[in-house]
Amino acid sequence: MHRFDASVEVLTQAIVQYATDRVRLDPPPLDGPRTPAELRALAGPTITTNGLGGLEALRIFGDVLAPACISVDHPRFLSFVPAAPTLASILFDLVVGASSIYAGSWLEGAGAVFAENEALRWIADLAGLPAEAGGVFVSGGTAGNLSALVAARWKWRHDAGGAHDHTRGLLIASTGAHSSVEQAARVMDADVVGVGADERGRMHGDALRAVVDALDAGDRARLFAIVATSGTTNAGVVDDLAGTAEVCADVGVWMHVDGAYGGAGLAAPSVRDRYAGIERTDSFIVDPHKWLFAPFDSCALIYRDPSVARAAHTQHAEYLDVLQDDAAVRDATAGDVTAGDVTQHEAPDDRAWNPSDLAHHLSRRARGLPLWFSLATHGTDAYTRAIESTLEVTRAAASEVAATPYTELIMEPELSVVLFRRRGWTLDQYRAWSDRELTEGRSFVTSTSWAGETVLRICVVNPLTTIDDIRIVLDSLAG
Repeated sequence: MHRFDASVEVLTQAIVQYATDRVRLDPPPLDGPRTPAELRALAGPTITTNGLGGLEALRIFGDVLAPACISVDHPRFLSFVPAAPTLASILFDLVVGASSIYAGSWLEGAGAVFAENEALRWIADLAGLPAEAGGVFVSGGTAGNLSALVAARWKWRHDAGGAHDHTRGLLIASTGAHSSVEQAARVMDADVVGVGADERGRMHGDALRAVVDALDAGDRARLFAIVATSGTTNAGVVDDLAGTAEVCADVGVWMHVDGAYGGAGLAAPSVRDRYAGIERTDSFIVDPHKWLFAPFDSCALIYRDPSVARAAHTQHAEYLDVLQDDAAVRDATAGDVTAGDVTQHEAPDDRAWNPSDLAHHLSRRARGLPLWFSLATHGTDAYTRAIESTLEVTRAAASEVAATPYTELIMEPELSVVLFRRRGWTLDQYRAWSDRELTEGRSFVTSTSWAGETVLRICVVNPLTTIDDIRIVLDSLAG
């Protein structure tokens, strides 16, 4: 199974050719799902006693399974949050898979972790976080939010000197926060208090302060984190981060910013001012597989003080002791970084650390390397230009919606999400139109809910999406 012989040589060439052909598609087919019964009939048995052979398995994937997956990088995939990985990041993802790198520890993956930290440093600098800030790439925003909030709860309990070791924690978030915040609270067995958002879905500092002030003494003692959003998924708006930071500082509570979708806007000068206050956050996430042009799955999780994350997340086992011993020897001359009674060593120059200590994971692939390679290949200015181009298309799309007689813009976009209605349509009409567009391979746009009304939502994060693509979508709504 592992020897590189003539048959593996043929399979390697076939796989590389498949990947090459896929990235050459301009655009790729939109494709769409099939039922389990249809796929079973078309694919036949795939897991068999003797195996199908690599070429046949690849044929089934290419002919049957891949076409049953919607191409998220299609320029008219405008639902949810699309993806638009650069060719450099896609190709390097092949290298990551072929290199068999374990990126959970510095001992085993020093070169990969160093490169990932370079990419994390760029993101931390965009947010204005201090030099000692750092973090790790996890699988996605859900994992990033959970890991950050676990660290926040650890600090809350640690600072209380044991008084809250058996207390159910509480966090505050906007009613416009992503569902993963509520999910993290369920996993942690914590409570969530919501802050009402304004008519655009933004949480304001004054409203947040009112919610905090209304807590009774018992709930106030349980509060361990406040979550703000920099780019809500539904409407693409940025919470009042400066106001949130003020409240967090006044009450001594951890501030976390969920920028899974919208955090990439930090790289765009035209909207950078909307993130004022993010430099004061204790933790921050952004998903490169959304608006930073990397493949799935990747979330940059960054802490202001990584030592707190280490204290919260480091796993201890006999076979892992060598990792701690190695870190102690390597950084013997470095200054100590102390989080309460947990002391770690951090080398100030090479920033050596074990990524497995910074989130709720142990084993991990070097999922930040495709972003690093793309940044190293193209330079950060190219990223700024690409993000700005999507913002320009978004603004033009809003103008087209407003000028079209049968559509109505709900509000001017703040980042790259446009909410609008098709005048006079019902939920069933929205669904029928969306299904027809996907079936015919023209576009993939789904409805959402806004203020209790079913409306349409498009999200532009693909630099290949043009205003002509938007016009095709709008024209299809005429009937």
